[in-house]
Amino acid sequence: MKILIVDDEEHILLSTKSVLSFAGIQDVKTIEDSRLVMPILASEIIDLIILDLFMPYMSGKDLLNAISQNYPHIPIIVMTAADEVETAVECMKAGAFDYLVKPVENTRLTTSVKRTIEIHSLKYQVMQLQEHLLGNTIKNPSAFDPIITASPKMSSLFQYCEAIAESGQPVTVVGATGVGKELVAKAIHDVSGLGGNFVAVNVAGLDDHMFSDTLFGHRKGAFTGADQTRRGLIAQATGGTLFLDEIGDLSETSQIKLLRLLQEQEYYQVGSDIPQISDARIIAATNKDLRKMVEKGTFRNDLYFRLCTHQVQIPPLRDRLEDIPLLLEHFLDKAAKTMKKKKPSYPAELITLLSSYDFPGNVRELKALVFDTVARHNNGMLSLKRFRELVGNQPSPPASTPFKTKLWSIHCRGDCSDCQKSAR
Repeated sequence: MKILIVDDEEHILLSTKSVLSFAGIQDVKTIEDSRLVMPILASEIIDLIILDLFMPYMSGKDLLNAISQNYPHIPIIVMTAADEVETAVECMKAGAFDYLVKPVENTRLTTSVKRTIEIHSLKYQVMQLQEHLLGNTIKNPSAFDPIITASPKMSSLFQYCEAIAESGQPVTVVGATGVGKELVAKAIHDVSGLGGNFVAVNVAGLDDHMFSDTLFGHRKGAFTGADQTRRGLIAQATGGTLFLDEIGDLSETSQIKLLRLLQEQEYYQVGSDIPQISDARIIAATNKDLRKMVEKGTFRNDLYFRLCTHQVQIPPLRDRLEDIPLLLEHFLDKAAKTMKKKKPSYPAELITLLSSYDFPGNVRELKALVFDTVARHNNGMLSLKRFRELVGNQPSPPASTPFKTKLWSIHCRGDCSDCQKSAR
């Protein structure tokens, strides 16, 4: 996001740039000579302009008209000493997004800039979404390669992910356990073009202190045992994406801290009263119904709407049965390589058997089943006996019941790093 400030007074340029920099807006260009504005717009990408009205050579009013006609997509904030209603009305009619009277309070300035950026960002997102959905194509297929699928539902989901990837707004990925929420979050990060890292953390079970220390870090001496300053994960995600898994398990106190991070893009390290600025994009994931949690009062309403600026709903495996043959082949190949065995073949009836099963554990459950079966297999074609034992004769548990069967203890209890990575 690049901002251009146009004013003939140097001290105004310096003070405005400093205020924006302190608020975390770093990419700011200043110009004293109004005659240079139009050539700059023709050669550079400018996302927002802060414009004075009374300047030599070319007035702000003339510039406002010229920019509105030639670059209507660039929002303009007029910042001038003219405290006149008529002038303000004329500027708004000419295309100004906001009108600020000098001297402008720092909070008023930063609020106006952030609000302008947010609203125009949402407009751009709508345009991008329309383009992707109407085009019916995936422009970055390699970003979604780790997600094994042939489902039209997933293809539509990928298009939506591409449309929102560059917005920078928070995203909540929703889906049952084992559908691949972290893989989708990572794909959004890859498509976004962000240069920073993708940093993932499971917040389930973190109390308020652990949440603050893990995400925000601490200063040396902040508490007993804090022998040195520690950077939090939010600092490690600078310029990138912070992925918060199991967001529905966050405590109320931690929810307030996360809300401040989302609203103000700032946080405090444990033991410090100096605010730190963050530009990390937040992607959250949950298998819970956050809206119902809001109704029950266990999840903050304001945080819900902040996190769900964009929401990605991943369908369960039972709703995309066309993926079962692909996933079966993929996991057979992976299991055989892991166990240094020849990849076994399987009877055609296996696909029918698996397709009749509800798969409450989704992709994670299928993977565990295949790995367990390959581990027991010696040679020849895979036997259906083991699959029937674990799938064919096993009733599906109710949707509200956590998936707990002997399958997990047979394979790895679902706690190995490989299983967790595939299930996110």
